[in-house]
Amino acid sequence: MKKYIFTLLLGISAMTVSSQKNHKAFDAGEWFKFRIHYGLFTASYATLEIKDEKLNGVPVHHIIGTGKSSGILSVFFKVEDYYETYIDRQEVKPYRFIRKINEGGHTKDIEINFDYKGNKARVFNKKYNTKESFAIKPGVQDMMSSFYYLRNKINTSSLKKGDEQYVNMFFDNENYRFKLKFLGREVIKTKMGKIACLKFRPYVQAERIFKEEESMTVWVSDDDNRMPVRIKADILVGSIKADLDAFKGLKHPFKIIVD
Repeated sequence: MKKYIFTLLLGISAMTVSSQKNHKAFDAGEWFKFRIHYGLFTASYATLEIKDEKLNGVPVHHIIGTGKSSGILSVFFKVEDYYETYIDRQEVKPYRFIRKINEGGHTKDIEINFDYKGNKARVFNKKYNTKESFAIKPGVQDMMSSFYYLRNKINTSSLKKGDEQYVNMFFDNENYRFKLKFLGREVIKTKMGKIACLKFRPYVQAERIFKEEESMTVWVSDDDNRMPVRIKADILVGSIKADLDAFKGLKHPFKIIVD
C-alpha cells in the first residue's frame, strides 16, 4: 500500500482544461470526506478542506488534505498522510506545496515554494535537510492545486468522448506532463443517491504505482461543482476504490437524479 492511498485520491485532478475563465467551482468552507477501499476492506479515510488565509501578505486559499489508515489495515500498515497547498484565489496557481507522509514506515517531508519571477520550484526536503531548485513549465500546478485549477477550467458543454488534454505538473523534484482522456457521461449510484458524472481516464506513470498507464478511472459530478465522486485504480498489489462519503460547503447546488 506504500504511496498508494493519497496518490489515488489526488488522481482526481484528471479533468479537461477549456477556455472558460470566469467559472468558480469552489470556495472557502468546502470539505470532502472519502472512504477508500482496498479490495473488500475499508483501508482509510481521506479529507480535503479549503480555508481562506494570507501567505506573505497575499490572499490565498489554503487547502489541506489528510489521509489515515483505519480498521485492520492500521494494525499492520499504518498510514498518515498530510498535504497542503496555498493557491492564488484568482488565478488558482500554487505558491507553496507541502507533503508530509508516513506510509508503513515510508516517510517524506517536503516543502515546495514556487518562484514565478525566477521560474523555479524551490524544494526543501526536511527529512534530509536539503534544498534544491528546479526549472518549472508555464502554467505549472502542484499535486493538489491541479485538482482545483481544473475544476474551474472544465467546460462541460464542449466535452466530446475521446478528447485528450495535457497539464503541466511539478511533483517532488520533476516536471510531469499529465495526459487525460474524456470517456463520456455516466450516472453513478452513491450513498447520497444517483449522481450524473463525467468520466475520465488519466494516463499515469505505470512503473511507480499502477499496473499500466490506463489503470485509473475518475468520475466527477456533471454540474457546476465538478466535485470528485469516485476513483478506481488497479495498482501493483491489487485494486483501490475511493468513494465520496460526505461533504459540506459546496459553492453551487448539489443535484441528485430522482427516478
